[in-house]
Amino acid sequence: MQAPICVGIDPVWDRLPASVRRAAVGSSGVPTSAAEAVDDIRRFVSGVLKAVVKHVPCVKFQSACFERYGWPGVRVYEETVAEAVAMGLIVVGDAKRGDIGISADHYAAGCLSDLPFAEMAGRAGPDALTINAYFGDDGVSPFRDAAQKAGKGLFALVRTSNPGGDALQSLSLADGRNVAEAMAGIVARLGEVPGCVGTSGYSLLGAVVGATKPRDAARLRELMPRQLFLVPGFGAQGGSADDVRPCFKPDGTGALITASRSVLFAYEKPKTEDWTGAIERAAVEMKAAVGRILG
Repeated sequence: MQAPICVGIDPVWDRLPASVRRAAVGSSGVPTSAAEAVDDIRRFVSGVLKAVVKHVPCVKFQSACFERYGWPGVRVYEETVAEAVAMGLIVVGDAKRGDIGISADHYAAGCLSDLPFAEMAGRAGPDALTINAYFGDDGVSPFRDAAQKAGKGLFALVRTSNPGGDALQSLSLADGRNVAEAMAGIVARLGEVPGCVGTSGYSLLGAVVGATKPRDAARLRELMPRQLFLVPGFGAQGGSADDVRPCFKPDGTGALITASRSVLFAYEKPKTEDWTGAIERAAVEMKAAVGRILG
C-alpha cells in the first residue's frame, strides 16, 4: 500500500539518540563545535532516510535546523538533501523564504535552483520549496518564475497549522472572505500562468494548508483546484487522518501529508535504543492511517 505522505527532517541535536551524539559539550550542555554537532546530525539524518525510504515518497528538510550551525550546517543540509535525492525521494526544502524583487531572486537561486558553479557540480537541490506568500504577487512571482525555469515546485503559505495563525488568517474582509481565502485566490491565480500547470492538472505552485484546520481545508480546496496541498500538523500537532481528508480531491489526489516529530523522534516514547526501527514503524503507521482514508 502506498500513501502520499512526507516525513519532516527537523533534527534537534539534544534529542538525537545517545548513540549518535558524539560532539563534545560545554558546561551548558550544548556542543562546543558546530562541525561536530552537524556531523552527529548528518549521521542521524542518514539513518532516518534509510529507515523511511521504502515507505514514503517524500521528505521535507527544515532548513532552520541546519542553518543555526552556520556554514557547517548549511553544508550538511545540502549534502543530506543530495543524499535523499539520490535515494529517489522527492525533497521539499522547508525554508519559508519570502521577499520581493532582486532579494526574492537571490533567495530563489540559492534555495531552489541548481547552482551553476564548478565546485558545486552535481549538487542536487530540493525538488520544491516552501515560501511565504504574504508579500502578494510581488513576493510569489519571482519564486514561481525561478521554479518554472528550474523544473521545480513551490508550496506557498495559505492556512498554517499554528494556533497563532488564526489571529490573522481568520480575519473577515469586507467582501465576506477571510484572509486565508483571499490568499488562496492569489495563489490560484498566480499558479495559472502558462507553463505552470502540468499534464496532471496541478500547478507547480502549491499551497501549505495545516492539518489542524479541517473546516477551512474544504473551502480552500474549492478555491484552489489546481494546487497540491502540503499539509503539516499531522501527528504531534494534533492533526489526524480524518482531519486531512478535506485536503484531498474525491479521486484521492491533491495532498501530501507531512509529519515531523511524531516520526522523527518515535524512539523517545517508548524509549528504545533501536531508534531506526522505531522511526520506520512510525512511518509505516502513518502510511497506514492516511492510506485508510483514501481507500
